[in-house]
Amino acid sequence: MATTDRRDAPEGVRYTREEHLVTATDIETGVAASGDSKSDALSELADALALHEGEGAPIADEDAFFEEIGIDPDTATDEQTPP
Repeated sequence: MATTDRRDAPEGVRYTREEHLVTATDIETGVAASGDSKSDALSELADALALHEGEGAPIADEDAFFEEIGIDPDTATDEQTPP
């Protein structure tokens, strides 16, 4: 059986554009982020990849966080579209 490691994985970033939004997707992980320009999308992707790999601080109070970003935690569901 053959094994693969990260050195064998495809590398790079794929960009897609929809109207005024650019999305950058890391080919290896599938993590994506969007912005107003390629540079904005790439900057957001760097942050998303850092979080994907376990960097960042945990949210201490999820309800307070949801309220801070304008989401009612009592009515939020996984099926809703993000704001």
